[in-house]
Amino acid sequence: MEKKYIVTITREFGSMGRPITRRLSELLNVEFYDRDIVEETARQMNLPLSVVSTNEESQGGIYAKMKSPLGKFSSEKQNEIFRVQSEIIRKLAAKESCVIVGRCAEYVLKDYSNCFNTYIYAPFEKRIENCVTQLGMEEDVAIKMIMEVDKARRKYHKKYTNYYPSDLNNRNLMIDSSFFGVEGTAQMVADIVRKHFGESETIA
Repeated sequence: MEKKYIVTITREFGSMGRPITRRLSELLNVEFYDRDIVEETARQMNLPLSVVSTNEESQGGIYAKMKSPLGKFSSEKQNEIFRVQSEIIRKLAAKESCVIVGRCAEYVLKDYSNCFNTYIYAPFEKRIENCVTQLGMEEDVAIKMIMEVDKARRKYHKKYTNYYPSDLNNRNLMIDSSFFGVEGTAQMVADIVRKHFGESETIA
């Protein structure tokens, strides 16, 4: 595929969305952007990376950081972080084909005709299993984390897009990762992306 395209990934916590996305970027041979956006946000806002990294998604631990996508800042500061991140996302999308994880990227790029918006999910029980076996979490911690992260991500997404992450009207593909696993899901999404953009003739 020679034409430029962007794959946005929104995922449920525990659905293995991050390793799936990383593998997808390898299969498509394109860049994968996730925490890179946080690092660039810190640089542009002249804030220590440790502060933005912690507060951009919340306080306390690698998984707890996911509970509040814009953290404990004031509403005004959260809006500024979102604005800066959105500009970074647009610049990345303009530069090259890539895969972008989270941060309402499908909404930020809603006017781009060369986006393919994917939602990765899995049944609750499977997500608990993934958290325990793949992420090394205790089961009670996994259950609490899934519920808290789900709630926080829905609230965050609704605030900035006016729809929930799982809204099918804003997705090109919704896939249950429990059916195919990390490799199988990544392979399937890659095949669909190749087919879609390989056959498309009018990509901005």
